[in-house]
Amino acid sequence: QVQLVESGGGLVQAGGSLRLSCAASGRPDSATAMGWFRQAPGKEREFVAAINWAGTTYYRDSVNGRFAISRDNAKNTVDLQMSNLNPDDAAVYYCAMNRFGSMRTTPSRDPKAWRYWGQGTQVTVSS
Repeated sequence: QVQLVESGGGLVQAGGSLRLSCAASGRPDSATAMGWFRQAPGKEREFVAAINWAGTTYYRDSVNGRFAISRDNAKNTVDLQMSNLNPDDAAVYYCAMNRFGSMRTTPSRDPKAWRYWGQGTQVTVSS
């Protein structure tokens, strides 16, 4: 069984930065994609960023240019560097992992398509 554990959330002022980290333990499949989703109160969980095994990255439009996702395949970790945060970025951030096919397959942006999830880490942005 795969377990994902996030860390790095917290309170930051608007315009500030945070770095989220996620570590996978257990026996992850090879060629998995890893991603970050977020869920604000009263809203559905939404795609933030993803990276396939080959290292190709994908972002939602509103974070493109401000967030950067990276991974270490040997360590089964994924990070999300968030910069220039604004109050709209406040949410619980979830790490996710799934194998979608080959190492270069484009990951789905639908949270229902992802199999493994972390417990979430809170990101709060004060204005």
